[in-house]
Amino acid sequence: MKLVILLGDGMADHPIEALDGKTPIEAAKTPNMDRIAREGRGGLARNVPSGMPPGSDVANLSVMGYDPKKYYSGRAPLEAAAMGVALGAEDVAFRCNLVNVDLGERVMVDYSAGHISSEEGHELIAALQKADPETKLYPGVSYRNLLVQEENDGLAAICTPPHDITGQPINGHLPRGEGSAPLREMMISSVPVLERHPVNLRRAKEGKRPANMIWLWGQGKAPSMPRFREVWGIQGAVISAVDLLKGMGVYAGLEVINVPGATGVLDTNYEGKVAACLDALDRVDFVYLHVEAPDEMSHDGKLDEKIEAIRRFDARVVGPVLDGLEKSGHDWRVMVLPDHPTPISIRTHTSEPVPFAMMGSGIEPDGMMAFSEREGARGGCGKVDGWRLMGMMTEG
Repeated sequence: MKLVILLGDGMADHPIEALDGKTPIEAAKTPNMDRIAREGRGGLARNVPSGMPPGSDVANLSVMGYDPKKYYSGRAPLEAAAMGVALGAEDVAFRCNLVNVDLGERVMVDYSAGHISSEEGHELIAALQKADPETKLYPGVSYRNLLVQEENDGLAAICTPPHDITGQPINGHLPRGEGSAPLREMMISSVPVLERHPVNLRRAKEGKRPANMIWLWGQGKAPSMPRFREVWGIQGAVISAVDLLKGMGVYAGLEVINVPGATGVLDTNYEGKVAACLDALDRVDFVYLHVEAPDEMSHDGKLDEKIEAIRRFDARVVGPVLDGLEKSGHDWRVMVLPDHPTPISIRTHTSEPVPFAMMGSGIEPDGMMAFSEREGARGGCGKVDGWRLMGMMTEG
C-alpha cells in the first residue's frame, strides 16, 4: 500500500462577503480535491490541540502522526535539524526572522521583509554575525533564519510570532518575561547594522522593503520523538520548501527530499514536487508533500492570490499525484487537507478544525459532495484528533 498526504498550508478560511459567503477553497476551482471528497471519506481534523499555539509546527506534527502534547518542544529546533545545526542538551534555538518595521511609528509592516531572497538574507545574517561574534546565527531560507542560545537562555521568554502582528505596534509584542531582556537587546541592536547594509540600501532604491530588524520567536530545545517507522511500520519521505517540515522529517527519520525551485510561495516548483513524490514511492511507502503558498498569501492578505494558490495546488499537485498513483499498479491511499486555517480577515493562524478527505484502496464514499470546510463538517468521519489521521490511513 502506497500512502500520500497532500497538505496545502493554511488553505482553510472563513466565509468571505466579497466571495458571496464562500471560503477561498469553495471559490477556487478544485476538481481533484472535490473528486477525493466525493469518492472517499472525510471529516474535520483538530490538528491543534486545545491550549496549544495554532502554528504550522504544531499542526503538521499532528498530521504527521505525532501527538503535539507529547512531542512538541518548539518550532525553531525543528528548523535547526533541517539546517544541519546540532543542538546541545541545554541549547535553545530561536527562529530569527528578517522583518520590515516602520521605525518611526514602530509598527510591524512585513514579517518577511518582502519575501527577501535567501542570497540577500545570507549577506545580512553574515553582517550581524560579524557585528556580534559571540552570537550564534545561522542563515536559512529567505527571511527564515536561526539563532542558538546556550544554557537555556531565553527559553522561558514570551515571544510573539511576527506574522501575528502585521500592522500593529511592536512595543507591546517584544519578548517579555524571564530571560527576555537580552533578546530585546539583540533585536534592537540589529537595526543600525541592517539599516545601512548595502543589501537594504539597494532594496530601498528598487522600491522593495528593506529587512531592517530581526525578530526572535518560536524558541525551544531539541525534541525527543520516535522514528516514523517505529510508530507506523513503514519508511517514508517528506517534500517541502520550508525548513520546518524538513526538520520534522529529520527527527522522524523520514527521507528529506529537496526539490530545486521549491520556494514556499506562489511560484514554487509544483511539477518538481510531484515528480519527486512519485519517484520516492518506488523506494518508500509513504510521502508527505507540503505546499506553503496558500498560507503565505493569507499572511500577506492577498485574497485573489490565495484562491490562485489553492487552484494551483489542486491542478498541479493533487491531480498529477492522483494520475501517477492510478498508473502505478500499487494499492494506494491519498489524503488531502490543510494544517490549520489562516483566515484572510486576520492574516494569521487559528486553531479551528480543518477539512480532510481521503480516497483509495478499501475506502467507501461517505456522501461528501466536494472538498471544503462546510462539506468536511458533513463527512462520515466526524471530528477527529489530527494525530490520529495516520492511523486512519494505515488501518485495514
